[in-house]
Amino acid sequence: MDDLIEELHTVAEEVPVPLELPEHDQVVDAQEQILMPLPRDFREFLMTCSDVVYGTLEPVTVADPSSHTYLPEVTSTAWSMGMPREMVAVCESRDGYFCVAQDGEIKLWSEQGFDEEVWENIWYWVRDVWLES
Repeated sequence: MDDLIEELHTVAEEVPVPLELPEHDQVVDAQEQILMPLPRDFREFLMTCSDVVYGTLEPVTVADPSSHTYLPEVTSTAWSMGMPREMVAVCESRDGYFCVAQDGEIKLWSEQGFDEEVWENIWYWVRDVWLES
């Protein structure tokens, strides 16, 4: 995990307006807005890597409520499209939404349902999907 965090910060693209990492209170606020806790690994991802801009995917963030990647808004939109309420959006993609279950598993959901591929936790998703995008 530490190696992936370091790799993400190494490959991060420089952007005119950099993203900020959230304070703990901002993560708590996002959890309160969606009325559910976030899995531990996913909270750690948000606290350490949600400032990274890389590739074509834009994972959710919690530091700026006005961002188009704000976790409560992205999750709410996915729920309104039919994503199961027990899932939380991780990242919108052209194929649907990558989402996290309460046990930490990451799945790809679209209006046709869940894809067969599953990642054990956010760090496997980072390695296999985000860094490959």
